[in-house]
Amino acid sequence: MKIGFIGLGNVGAKLAGSLLRNGFDLVVRDVDDDVAQELLQQGAHWGESGQQMAQQCDVVITCLPSPTVSAEVMEESHGVLAGMGPGKIWLEMSSTDADEVRRLGAMVEARGAIPLDCPVSGGCHRAATGNIAIFAGGKREAFDQVLPLLTSVGRNILHTGELGSASILKVATNYLAGVQLISTGEAFMVAKKAGIDLGIAYEAIRISSGNSFVHETEGQLILNGSYNINFTMDHEVKDLTLFDDLGKKLGVPLEMSPLAVQIMRDGLARYGPRAWSSMVVKRLEDACNEDLRAPGFPEYLTDHEPEAVGAEVMPRAGQEPQS
Repeated sequence: MKIGFIGLGNVGAKLAGSLLRNGFDLVVRDVDDDVAQELLQQGAHWGESGQQMAQQCDVVITCLPSPTVSAEVMEESHGVLAGMGPGKIWLEMSSTDADEVRRLGAMVEARGAIPLDCPVSGGCHRAATGNIAIFAGGKREAFDQVLPLLTSVGRNILHTGELGSASILKVATNYLAGVQLISTGEAFMVAKKAGIDLGIAYEAIRISSGNSFVHETEGQLILNGSYNINFTMDHEVKDLTLFDDLGKKLGVPLEMSPLAVQIMRDGLARYGPRAWSSMVVKRLEDACNEDLRAPGFPEYLTDHEPEAVGAEVMPRAGQEPQS
């Protein structure tokens, strides 16, 4: 199986690296040639255009920063759609809008090819080791076809149902992570103001009902002061806005979501679009004239779990979702 991979950002480069490490014939492309150099040195090939990659490859993966960029890469002159044909597969691994995935997916299907949306979740440190989680939306037969590829990139693979369902679940999980990030900062600050050592506060939360994935990961980087989660404020605002817009479109009377968007947008205005998203807690540090630091916490996250072949996660009811 020959794979084309477009979008070598903080996550994309690591996913592409997992494919290369696991023996796939890989063609890569990014607007920044420099970010591809390490992969090219390791044996990947350079794609001159999305069209050429789609013509040459069995599967084309896009992992891009926004729905607008994904649409451009797919639809531009000499873009991916121009090279799609019968038997080809498009995997959209970006965090994107479900309606946009379906719109582009219909254009892919019109060319006889197969679309799936396959966003990832779990952080850059797990993307680097092939232990990240992957949601996959689309036809079951297409999912089965690409499952060996997905289990080389991720640890837990979940077929979520029809095309677009994976993107909905991705923005939902990103929303939860954003809220947990904000609340983690508030919990730390209250503990510090109460005179509690933050190293002890971290452990108390970790072993309690208040624990979360965000606390165990981004919480450590806050306490170190690096905030280096490898995910930027502009992307955080984009993800939370996608969820908020979806909820409003579906008529859900959201209460926490609009506030989370407001807080993140304020963080972006204060610290800039390329600041790490976990720096949103610095708003509270600035307001309280206190830093949230404790010794012994890492500057960046490392996944210490050994790489292993992934596997499909089955729904708890034991029933396959409709697709």
